[in-house]
Amino acid sequence: MSENQNIEYKRSWRDEYIQWICGFANAQGGTIYIGKNDDGEVVGVNVNDAKKLLENIPNKVKATLGIIVDVNLEETPKGNVITIKVEAYPYPVNLNGQYHYRTGSTKQVLTGADLTTFLLRKTGKRWDGVPVPNVQITDLKQETLLNFRRNAFTSQRLSEEMLTDTDENLIENLNLKENEFLKRAAILLFHPNPEKFVTGAYVKIGYFESEEDLMFQDEVHGNLFEQIENTMDILFSKYLKNDISYAGTLQRIEKPMYPKKAIREALLNAIAHKNYNEGVPIQIRVYNDKIIIFNVGQLPENWVVENLFEEHPSKPFNPDIANALQRGGYIESWGRGTLNIVNEFKRSQLPKPLFYSGTSGFSVKLQANIYSTENLKTLNLSERQLLAIVHFKKDKKITTSEYAKKFKISEKTARRDIIELTNKELLIQIGKNKLAHYIYL
Repeated sequence: MSENQNIEYKRSWRDEYIQWICGFANAQGGTIYIGKNDDGEVVGVNVNDAKKLLENIPNKVKATLGIIVDVNLEETPKGNVITIKVEAYPYPVNLNGQYHYRTGSTKQVLTGADLTTFLLRKTGKRWDGVPVPNVQITDLKQETLLNFRRNAFTSQRLSEEMLTDTDENLIENLNLKENEFLKRAAILLFHPNPEKFVTGAYVKIGYFESEEDLMFQDEVHGNLFEQIENTMDILFSKYLKNDISYAGTLQRIEKPMYPKKAIREALLNAIAHKNYNEGVPIQIRVYNDKIIIFNVGQLPENWVVENLFEEHPSKPFNPDIANALQRGGYIESWGRGTLNIVNEFKRSQLPKPLFYSGTSGFSVKLQANIYSTENLKTLNLSERQLLAIVHFKKDKKITTSEYAKKFKISEKTARRDIIELTNKELLIQIGKNKLAHYIYL
């Protein structure tokens, strides 16, 4: 078995490996094997050394970390192996003031926002559930509270009695208050200026001709409900073009290049899962043929991107924010957000959305129909090539001979046209020479 979240191999013992024990204790627990190489093969521990380590390791761990570990000797035909079994501890464990943490098959020292998030989680709190002093119910924006009541009533997520109750009782019923203090979630959701308390709590939108060429941009400020509505309005009125087609010769048909429901779902996901402690705004990069929505959130621990394409539980990074969004009818509470995005794009016959998760944050890439009229206009195609895209699309493929016959041109000219369409990534070549044909992406 290779090293993973719960297994670490060491050829011999060094006192610095107490850092790894600290990391396991702060994560999910695990076992360190002393006397194995990186591939898990036994290399053995000297008998005399093993006896000393059985006594020294537990004592040193207890003295430096204040925890108990189970240290045992395993005798194998290839040599002795010492196992150090570490339980996951419900409280933070530090080594000389440093908090080590096991993630995957590596160990890291937690600092900054990561450390804050870790300490809050170990003490049973989440970032958005921390109380904020010196903010009153009367400081919240009345218009936003009223709109929330209307949306919650329409979606039937709150009773009529609760909706007609006082603002204070509404906030308490949404679990946005702790004793006499409002939580951070309440500030972000309902305060007229949440950035007064939380740096970077806004949305940044930019239109890019290429990765480096920013053409224009907007910033969307206000509370989270205002950010949701205003971001959607700006995206679809200023940034996202409609695909234009014609029925017959007179009827002009405009169709959004992206399903609006999917864009909204992706935005809501970014808001519910963002790590607001980082101070970085949600970033939406709009291109001619794609949208990338980025936030500094992370997938739940031990999740991979593939989990997002199947049924999965709802594990929001900000549960209090997510609960209010759900009660207001903005999102579901069953972990179907990413599946809804995928299904909306599938229904619209658009490329499958792509999700990326890394150390810097999480992003979703939403790709437009590359054969849309608006996209084809930007590629400087000839009229013949544009007609070919439309004519052959129903067959899902193009051949050189059919292209030449359709437009009454030589096969050499047809091949040149088709190669150009392939170079512009509108077609993919299958086969070679006379057997070649070209299919749509």
